[in-house]
Amino acid sequence: MVAAVSAESSPLAVLLLGPTGSGKTALSLELGERFNGEIVSCDSVAVYRGMDLGTAKPTTEERARLPHHLIDVTDPDQPFTAGEYSRQARAALREIAARGHLPIVTGGTGLYLRALTEGLFAGPARHEELRARLERSRAKHEKQPDSSHRVEAENERITSNSAPEGRRENSHGWSAAKPGECQPVKELRPGGALRNPLVQRETWLHRLLRRLDPASAERIHSNDTAKLIRAIEVCLATRKPLSEVMARDPLTGFRLLRIGLNPPRQELYDRLNRRAAAIFAAGLVEETRGLLARYGPVKALDSLGYRQALCVLRESWPVEEAVSAAQQGHRNYAKRQMTWFRREPEVHWIAGFGDEPEVLRAAMELVQKNL
Repeated sequence: MVAAVSAESSPLAVLLLGPTGSGKTALSLELGERFNGEIVSCDSVAVYRGMDLGTAKPTTEERARLPHHLIDVTDPDQPFTAGEYSRQARAALREIAARGHLPIVTGGTGLYLRALTEGLFAGPARHEELRARLERSRAKHEKQPDSSHRVEAENERITSNSAPEGRRENSHGWSAAKPGECQPVKELRPGGALRNPLVQRETWLHRLLRRLDPASAERIHSNDTAKLIRAIEVCLATRKPLSEVMARDPLTGFRLLRIGLNPPRQELYDRLNRRAAAIFAAGLVEETRGLLARYGPVKALDSLGYRQALCVLRESWPVEEAVSAAQQGHRNYAKRQMTWFRREPEVHWIAGFGDEPEVLRAAMELVQKNL
């Protein structure tokens, strides 16, 4: 018997969290059939057509049981961001709720889930000229030892030449910043000397960001070039630290029920080892060969499983070595997923796998209670 979704207050949306291999797909199908649900995938690789074996997508038979969304929506050579996922997934949730059905978000990509529920920072547009200048300066300065006066002089050159139109007010960049604004480098530390004993181990970009936005510099790793450049770019474009302008657009109109799967670690690792071996045996190398021939070495092929299959094709790895590397990669990924998901608020954690009867019973009770 199918339970009806209550019309009281905002509609419910169920979020199934958990590491790869924990049985989220099996649990989502059971809950969907019990509560008249539809599945919204939350997987950054399952969005790509043709990438089937390595993503553990629901099978054709499983997808015939219930409507599925955000699977096979684009080709591997097309960019698909967390922001685009958020837009499409939110639209899917609204459409499902409008039909009187229960949206069940299922998957293990933590960033996509956060984009869906909390929204993403809508920052200024990319400044390609500034990015190119930062890349050139990084390459130049990281080939030779930096002194603080050289860093300061280069920083002033970048800020003065790259300030947004209408904000270039003197030879050093901008006029004195107002409280809360991102300041010109010359005003941050008289004399230009950094007293941080770790400064000599920092990259040049990290030193620059530390002068512009110390809070973001504490949060971003010194070697994360992409994030460092974006933080500097935002600071210069908005005249405010990145940490002050990261306004988000949280999901509204739904009550969120987060259910997390927490299976025993060793049993999970055993499942992941068996699954990695099975997808190679099912033809992952051949699938990867076809994708490579059709799309070239696209970024999507750097995902787990496909990365190791590429090593078989391009570096002549033995298949056994690729399987072993994929198994280790999936185990490491499961650890990172649990670390990420434990930061999610108000998660109802259930010990066990999603295909176990007692786990299904506990999850059904949670959904029924919240309808």
